[in-house]
Amino acid sequence: MIQFDNLVNLAEATAPPQLYRYNRFVAATISSGLAEGKTISEGLDEMDKIAARVLDDTFRTALAGDSKDFKESSSSLMFAFLLALVLIFLVLSAQFESFKDPFIVMMAVPFALTGALVFMWYFGVTMNIFSQIGIIMLIGLVSKNGILIVEFANQRKKAGMSKLEAIKYSAAARFRPILMTSLSTILGVLPLALGLGEGAQSRVAMGVAVVGGLTMATFLTLFVIPSIYLFISSETKKSVDAK
Repeated sequence: MIQFDNLVNLAEATAPPQLYRYNRFVAATISSGLAEGKTISEGLDEMDKIAARVLDDTFRTALAGDSKDFKESSSSLMFAFLLALVLIFLVLSAQFESFKDPFIVMMAVPFALTGALVFMWYFGVTMNIFSQIGIIMLIGLVSKNGILIVEFANQRKKAGMSKLEAIKYSAAARFRPILMTSLSTILGVLPLALGLGEGAQSRVAMGVAVVGGLTMATFLTLFVIPSIYLFISSETKKSVDAK
């Protein structure tokens, strides 16, 4: 008889009762909460920095739950934003039968984005899915201001006015319609920005983005669009018969 301990070495160890897998890999789930004043985007960026510093090439990280939904929605909304710009540009190109006039009209979009980001920063609103939807809405809301000015200026040019006279007359004539439509939209979205009503707190970001972007774009459009029109638009096109 040979004792068993002469052939083997015994050692005690612990093992999990179940191995969790994710995407066919043995996985460990790490959950955490956001610190006060931090966004989920900042948390994910910090997680990536820690993973790059601590983990070697044999490890991989993947998102799940709310973090995964945030990443997917962010990429989808960015695609929707770019698609909206392209579609509006193509539609305006067909309407004006020109590539210059749509470019002039869409110069109001950067001012709207700047206003939305400034208001969001001032009121402490984070960049989330609601604020991103509001920014996409701004593309159509602010483009109509440029359309009113450029379309009317083109009509005046065809009537025989010079480019300078046409745009000055158009900006003055369209001031009240632009102001009325912008104020009505701002006042309509204001309850969202103020967080009034049941469940409105989740939509505050959308309201702040729309109000901020539309406010800044409305006032800057009246000065910037005419200037760009003078610089880019073609000269007078007379369509009246000489008498």
